[in-house]
Amino acid sequence: MTGTVRVIINDRPIEVPAGTLVVDAAKRLGVDIPVFCYHPKLEPAGMCRMCLVEIGMIKMDPQTRQPMRDEEGRPVIQWMPRLQTACTTRVAEGMVVRTNTLQVQEAQRAILEFLLTSHPLDCPICDKGGECPLQNLTMRYGPGESRFDYADKMHQEKRVPLGDLILLDRERCILCGRCIRFQEEIADDPVLGFSDRGRGMEIITFSDPPFASYFSGNTTDICPVGALTTTDFRFRARPWEMTPIPSICPHCPVGCNITLDVRPSARKGGWDILRVMPRQHEAVNEIWICDKGRFVHHFATAEDRLRQPLIRRNGELTPVSWEDVLEVVAEALSRAGPQAAGLVGDRLPNEDLYLFRRLFGEALGSSWISMDPPIFGGEWVARYGVGTGTDFGQMRPGSLIVVMAGDLEEEAPVWFLRVRGAVRRGARLIVAGGKPQKAERYADLILRYRFGTEALVLVGALQVLLDENRVAPEVLPRLDGLEALRKALEGYPLDFIDQRTGVPVEQIRAFARAIAEAGEVVLIFGREGVVDGEAFVGMAANVLALTGHVGRPNNGLLPLWPHANTQGALDFIGARPLPEEVPVLYVVGADPVGDGRPMPRAGFLIVQDLFLTETARMADVVLPAQSWAERDGTFTSAERRVQRFYKAIPAVGEARGDWEIFIAIALRLGQRWRYLSPEAVMDEIARTDPRYAGMDYGALAWTQPQWPPVGTSRDLYFGGTARPNTAGLGRVRPSEAETPEARWPLAWKAPEIPSEESILAIPTRRLYQEGTLIARTPHLRGRTVPWAARMHPETARRLGLEAGQMAVVRVNGQTLRLPALVDPSVPSQVILLPASLTARAGVVEALPVKFRVEVGNGALPR
Repeated sequence: MTGTVRVIINDRPIEVPAGTLVVDAAKRLGVDIPVFCYHPKLEPAGMCRMCLVEIGMIKMDPQTRQPMRDEEGRPVIQWMPRLQTACTTRVAEGMVVRTNTLQVQEAQRAILEFLLTSHPLDCPICDKGGECPLQNLTMRYGPGESRFDYADKMHQEKRVPLGDLILLDRERCILCGRCIRFQEEIADDPVLGFSDRGRGMEIITFSDPPFASYFSGNTTDICPVGALTTTDFRFRARPWEMTPIPSICPHCPVGCNITLDVRPSARKGGWDILRVMPRQHEAVNEIWICDKGRFVHHFATAEDRLRQPLIRRNGELTPVSWEDVLEVVAEALSRAGPQAAGLVGDRLPNEDLYLFRRLFGEALGSSWISMDPPIFGGEWVARYGVGTGTDFGQMRPGSLIVVMAGDLEEEAPVWFLRVRGAVRRGARLIVAGGKPQKAERYADLILRYRFGTEALVLVGALQVLLDENRVAPEVLPRLDGLEALRKALEGYPLDFIDQRTGVPVEQIRAFARAIAEAGEVVLIFGREGVVDGEAFVGMAANVLALTGHVGRPNNGLLPLWPHANTQGALDFIGARPLPEEVPVLYVVGADPVGDGRPMPRAGFLIVQDLFLTETARMADVVLPAQSWAERDGTFTSAERRVQRFYKAIPAVGEARGDWEIFIAIALRLGQRWRYLSPEAVMDEIARTDPRYAGMDYGALAWTQPQWPPVGTSRDLYFGGTARPNTAGLGRVRPSEAETPEARWPLAWKAPEIPSEESILAIPTRRLYQEGTLIARTPHLRGRTVPWAARMHPETARRLGLEAGQMAVVRVNGQTLRLPALVDPSVPSQVILLPASLTARAGVVEALPVKFRVEVGNGALPR
């Protein structure tokens, strides 16, 4: 529906979009209509009847088509004979609504009295107490006393596991169906449902394993009572005992806004993060977070955190003072000077990355720094990344989303939710990859190519665009290299591309035409199966530039980077090869040894981290760093949104912020740094780096009203207990293509194509892949995906492997030792490896007859 309509609610006029539900129209006017089953993110259900209102229409004179009026000149209202549900009735021109009449009030009291006949009334011990819509609405609209005998209440089980993360209290459940509808409509995991009828009706889980969803925790946020609780938080605290601290999820490229609810710990004597809640940001994560973001926070307060500096003496790492260890580190770096090398993880905040670069560039005169893990395509993302203002929530008919070489739900779960939402609103989706993924359920077109040929698929799309003259005319004056690209493509006929990729020519044509004809195109790319990363991302950039889908909102490249600040690491550090051997290597926030990745051999190794990782165990010096929860800082998401997070808990032991450690070293190397806080560092970045111009902490803290209203004491019943965003919506830095005078260069790199006989090792990301941080979350132990080399039975037979055997795989110069896992769903001639082990796909560097196998339970690299 389009246009607006005028309605009158409680004698107050308002103009709202046609099709708006009465309950939403009233909310926009500041009129509260109580609800239980309704949620502004879900389809209307009309189950609980709490939202009953009086609705009428202004009577119109059939002759004059003007409102009929009574003797006093007031419009005549034709009222409906019964109360109507405001959550299922859509506004119409001339509609009149009354929400506070005696009839409405009696209905509200009756509904609440009925609900309370089956409710346990255990508010003093209920987890939802203090933020419970049923409690609040009973006080506001309910009866002062009940006519029902407490002894006649129906008693049910009070601790029913719906899975290993969510518990159901059947006595508290009011059968609103919000949890069921969220799982069906938003997450597309229809694993919950109603069982039985009447007073015996209850929520059950249908899946095996139970409640199999990456988004189960969101049901506890939108549950209007204390029926659903998490195993992580149940009975641990009341809302008023905790302090909510705004933060940013550190685990994936989305940059979800979260709140850390913290409290002093009586058991450990320190502080606890008791729960993680979503913080509303409609352009980023709306009001949702995935279960990894919700539950993988225990590493910040883990017992095995590094608490003191360590120096290797007599072969053992021995605790020492900060003063002593800093002198040793400064002396070692000073001796190495320009030959010193640094390797820094992409989990560090921007402020720390900036100082790390200054430390090496200014204090040591060294350019040997790089980020870990290595990433490809950064320069093309900087040039043609999604435009400022990009928001999946605004993509509708005419919009196209392409997902290529990545599994959206596994690598960026909330983007999966938001892309699914865009498709439901009419946007188109194309999924291209070497193996199935959940997002394909909603795709208009699925391109199943052979792993390693993704760049060739895009070459085919470029051929179609040029052959059919589908280059956008308005971009021609800005393009550089069009004729060179046209000439380079001559050696790649579509029939050849069909043969090598396995994608039929007609599908390639449909792919290219869909991009050319769409009004908006966002191309989300990962690194799954990518053999030649620079060619792949360069070809994707060409496709978007030729069709004019860069430099504006809802258009451009969107990378599935590994972590929350991979983009920041690219901005401040970059990915470049380091020498094979260096006198001093300084590794910060990375574990290349444990992850099975190569690193330079070093005469002296300094490691700065949260835990005694495999890399740290080899070090000469180990420095204890703080987690993101123990300090302030900023992350830059994959869409280049710079967002601030806040210190939530005191540091454990003697751990220091990475930025503090770098300053202390720089001072000992003769630098005159005078930063007193991360804010001071960001102030300098905002002044000196054009990409981050004006992005000081004050600028990042700007907010504006968002719809729907959530999390306040008045609105808990309406949108759930997700937190309102009062701490900042961040700022997006523009891509280079958005500059009006910028040229749009086209790339050409002949793609590296593996032979059809090759066995490819493919890095794949899984949300719950075994790792250092997730290992500290006991609630996810049953869901953690162990490291393994997954392969098709035919591939295993070709290599002489059996399930459970330890296989030694050599790929891209790395030797990996993993147990073999036989899986018929894996494409043949492919070995799927954990993504943390290798930066890109590659040909297995061992002939089948020489493929080494070891039987046993040898130690895995981790």
